[in-house]
Amino acid sequence: MESVIRVVPRDDFSLELWFSTGDHRRFDARPYLERGVFTRLKDPALFKQAHVALDTVCWPGDLDIAPETLFDKSTPIAEVQNTA
Repeated sequence: MESVIRVVPRDDFSLELWFSTGDHRRFDARPYLERGVFTRLKDPALFKQAHVALDTVCWPGDLDIAPETLFDKSTPIAEVQNTA
């Protein structure tokens, strides 16, 4: 199972994620902001408090998203290679 090892919350309510598998991906959280407890994450200050705990992304107030969901619903970020 893939584990989240790093997260960077972005201003557009997406998460830049690094996984234990070596994958670097982007997860668009906007569709989740209209669902149940996740509506609290509409507050940009709270959304920006995303952090890694228990192998996934968590926020204050016992909010988290399963790492499988983060991986399955995210898109790969192409790494830019410096050829200079």
